[in-house]
Amino acid sequence: MAEGEPKNTPKMPASSRNSKAGRAALSAVGGAIPFAGGLLSAAAGYWSDTEKDAINAFLQQWVEMLHEELKEKQQTILEVTARLDMHDEEIQQRIKSTEYQKLLKKTFREWAASESETKRHLTRSILSNAAASRIASDDVVRMFLDWLRVYSDMHFEVISAIYNERGISRGAIWSKIGRVQVREDSAEADLFKLLIRDLSTGGVIRQYRATDYHGNFVKKPPKRKVGLPASSTTKSAFDYEDDYELTALGRQFVHYAMNDLPLKIDFEPSNSAS
Repeated sequence: MAEGEPKNTPKMPASSRNSKAGRAALSAVGGAIPFAGGLLSAAAGYWSDTEKDAINAFLQQWVEMLHEELKEKQQTILEVTARLDMHDEEIQQRIKSTEYQKLLKKTFREWAASESETKRHLTRSILSNAAASRIASDDVVRMFLDWLRVYSDMHFEVISAIYNERGISRGAIWSKIGRVQVREDSAEADLFKLLIRDLSTGGVIRQYRATDYHGNFVKKPPKRKVGLPASSTTKSAFDYEDDYELTALGRQFVHYAMNDLPLKIDFEPSNSAS
C-alpha cells in the first residue's frame, strides 16, 4: 500500500497494473453494461497504455455500487411479492396492468431507497399497498414516490410524530422525535424550521384548523390583546402555541408508506444471488 493511501480504497488484483488486467477490468464493465461497451472498448487501449490505476479502482467501485443497488431492488420486489395475496384476481390484474408497471419503472428508475434502509421499507410499503389497494389514485402514488426522493429520513420522522395527533406543536414534535434542546440560533433549529417549511409547502402538513360538519375550515377568532408588554424575541422554532396536523395527502401517504402489509409468505432472501 502506498504511503498516505486510504485503507478502505477497493483494490484490483496486483496484476491490474499492467495493460492486460486494465483491459480485462474495462471489458468486465462493458459486459455488465452492454450499451457502454462500445465506449469502454474504445477507451480501454488509451487507459491501459497510460497505466491509469486510478481508473481501475474507480471502475471496481462503480461495479460494486451497481451490484449493491441491484441486490436492494431484487430484495424489495421479492418482499413486495411476499405481501400480496396472489389468490386475489383483482391483485393479479393490478400487478399486470400498464399503470402498475409504470409505477414500478418509476420506482426503480429513480431509486431513492439506496439512501437508507428506512426509505427502502417505505418504498416497499408504497408498492405493496399500491398493488393491494386503490384508495389513492396512481397520480397520488407517483407523488408519494417523489416524496421519497426529495425528503430525508428526518422529514419522515416529523410526519410520524404528527400522525395520530389532532394537533401537535413544533416544540412537541421536536421532543417526540427524540431531539435535545438546542439554541434558537443553532444549525439544528434552522434545520427543523426548514423541515417544517418543506412539509408545509409540499402539502404534507398544515397548521391545525377546525372544520365544520361539511369539512369547511372555520376561521380562527382574532386574538385579543391582554395588555401584556410585547415580546423582545421572535417566535421560537420550537413554539408550543400553534399546532400542526397532516393534510389529507399526508394521511394517505402514511397509509401507503408507513402501514406495512403483513407477509403472506414467510421467506429468507437467498444469498446465492448476491
